[in-house]
Amino acid sequence: MQKGDVVVEPAQGMAELDQSRRDGVQVIARAAEMLRTLAADPDGLQLMELAAKVDLPRSTTHRIVRALSKEGFVRAAPSGRLSIGPGLVGIATSGRRDRLHEAGPYLEELSYQLQETVDLAVLDAGHMLFVDQYAPSRFLRIVAEIGARFPLYCTANGKAILAGLPEDEVESLLPDKLEPFTPNTITDRSLLLRELERVRETGLAYDREEHTAGVIAVGAAIRDSLGTPAAVTVVIPAVRFIDVEERVEQALLRTCEEIQAVLGGG
Repeated sequence: MQKGDVVVEPAQGMAELDQSRRDGVQVIARAAEMLRTLAADPDGLQLMELAAKVDLPRSTTHRIVRALSKEGFVRAAPSGRLSIGPGLVGIATSGRRDRLHEAGPYLEELSYQLQETVDLAVLDAGHMLFVDQYAPSRFLRIVAEIGARFPLYCTANGKAILAGLPEDEVESLLPDKLEPFTPNTITDRSLLLRELERVRETGLAYDREEHTAGVIAVGAAIRDSLGTPAAVTVVIPAVRFIDVEERVEQALLRTCEEIQAVLGGG
């Protein structure tokens, strides 16, 4: 073959290339469906459960999950249950944090003033997703992992968000059964709805050892620049909450007003 000759590839080769491209697109679509399915079930799924939900053979599901695990997008617990991995959580939270980055200095200042942990969380697939946190240097403090997901009905940030939503949307976000996390968890639906009314009146939501024994949180809702609901919470060991309750309430409301003025999403 001389330089400049035109090369005509066999039709068979082109067909194989097109099929390879279609297969690649299909794999991406299947992987995306698996990730959405896992995101909707924060308790995790066994491989067989995931395969059934996405309607794929177990072998295909296992192959895609293995590839996603190598990238850190899926992780497996010792029990074998699969959930969203730290790689994907990092991507998701960075996007949310970018939209709320202007809140950072205010959250840090609030944590410094109160010498307590301050969290920022957003509503994500029926749960609260932690996207930022500022913790004091004191010995006894409460911290949560960025990217952690918590239920709505028994957390201060979750209740703050629920109180700002229409009643039909609240119902759609609540699980059929309110499972107890501690003896203080509100598991009566009517009692929870009455509490949300009080949150609407005061602008403040409480978790009085409802999610974790020994931990009290006070939360208030804000909206980011796109109008997406988020919540700021002050998290305090129960042993010292009684002495600082009023101060925490006032400081939290003031900080949220300042943040909302900057974000302009209210």
